[in-house]
Formats: sequence, structure tokens, C-alpha cells
Amino acid sequence: PEVASREQLKCILPTITEATNNIPYDAVAVTIGPGLIGSLLIGVETAKTIAYVTKKPIIPVNHVLAHLYANFLVPENHIQFPAIGLVVSGGHTELFLMTNNKDLKWLGGTIDDAAGEAFDKTARLLGFGSRGGLAIQEVSRIKYQVSGIKLPRPLLHDDSLNFSFSGLKTAILREWNKQDNHDENFVKALAYEVQESITDVLVDKTMKAVDKHNASSILIGGGVAANLRLREKFQKTTIPFYCPPISLCTDNAAYIGSYAFFCGESTDWHSIEATPNLIVEV
Repeated sequence: PEVASREQLKCILPTITEATNNIPYDAVAVTIGPGLIGSLLIGVETAKTIAYVTKKPIIPVNHVLAHLYANFLVPENHIQFPAIGLVVSGGHTELFLMTNNKDLKWLGGTIDDAAGEAFDKTARLLGFGSRGGLAIQEVSRIKYQVSGIKLPRPLLHDDSLNFSFSGLKTAILREWNKQDNHDENFVKALAYEVQESITDVLVDKTMKAVDKHNASSILIGGGVAANLRLREKFQKTTIPFYCPPISLCTDNAAYIGSYAFFCGESTDWHSIEATPNLIVEV
């Protein structure tokens, strides 16, 4: 986190200067949370300074909610409401009801670990380093079957719209420790089953939300939304499904601006603060 903050400090002003060169803008939108305090502080204080100097309104943004608004940056997307939104990333797994492009209601979320964390921890266990879900996706393109590997689908048959992935991580470690020979076939088979387990749960819970709220469409956002297997499973459902381009799934400023356009409420720069533990329940 400290290294990231230092790099951000070096890059933020040149990046903003390049992005706004000869382009007029009406307001300043900034992520205030949730997230790491170092990075949040740099972004927030920079945005406050710009708002003060330019005398433009400033719009605080919850970046978890904003993930869903990457979908509104795609001109071809004609999202029908009410819609169910799934935000799935390294730190969050949350379901929302969207009655229109401005009003969101939190329906449920992870009670412990996020889906992205389960991908990341598994990737490190399997020797893929920090490449996380992308590495698991790459080795899971072919179905590898090893007798005995069957992971749980946490809370799959629970009526709530909550998620839980800490038990899955324990089950993955148990499978790893049961096997003496961690050869290529075993690693690929375990990676495949991990991806199947996580994506099964994400799709099933989202479809439960669709049924409970008679939703007309589904949209997803967040880093894990880039997972091709997850997209494939959603595309096989009977309801219109929307996802951002992969380049807009991870954290970026474009969807922050999109959220601010639809939902943003401007305020005075004095009242803006970095809020690492900003809640997502709305």
C-alpha cells in the first residue's frame, strides 16, 4: 500500500493535466472510499484542491457502488429496470437492486471474505503468484478431472442473498494437503474446480435476487467481472445480462465519472473526507 501511494503521488498531477488538457469540465468527482487510506487521501486532497482553485462543485463517490456504472459507459447497453447489480472484486461481493439508473438498494453481501480474495489466495497456493483470478482462468479453459476433487458451493441453498467464501478457502487448502503429488494435472484440476465453485455461487445468488425482485436485467462490475467463465454462465441465463469491457472492470476513473453523472450530489470541498471503511449498504 505504501509503494502504491508513493507511485500515485508521483503520477496523479501529470495524469490529471493530460486528461483535462483543453477539455472543459463542470465538476470534480472523487472516490472517498472504501479503500486504502493512503491512496484515498492522495485522491481526495488533490480533488479538493482542484475544486477550490477552479471553484467547481465536488462530488464524493463510493467506488464500490460506482463499479456498476461502468456498464453505462457502453452505448450499446440499454439496461432494463428494475435490474440486479452484482459487484464482485477482491474486497467486495455485493448485490444491489437498481430501480432506475440512480436509485440503488443493497440486498446482500459477503459475511466474511470476498470472491476475489478466494481467487487470489488460491492463485498463490497453486504457485501463480499475484496474478490471481486471471491465472486461474487461464489454466481452467480445459476441464481437468481428478477423482475426488469436489469443492463446496457456500450458502448455495441458503435463502439469503449473502455470500461466504472463507470456508471455501479452507476446503481448497484441505484438498491441497490431501494430495502428495502436486503435478500439473492436479493443479489445473483444482484451479478448474475453484473457478466453478465461485462462479456457480455468484450466478445462483444473483438469480435468486432476480426472482425475489422480479428483475428485468442483470449487470455486473468489479475486477472479478472480467472472468470469462462468470460471463459465460450469466449469458446462459434467460435474462438480459450486461457487463463492462474488461478494461473497465478494475478500478478506474471512468466509472467514477459515470456514477457522478447519474447519482452524484455535489457538496462543498470542506466537507469531503477520505473514508476507508465507507459502507456500501444503501
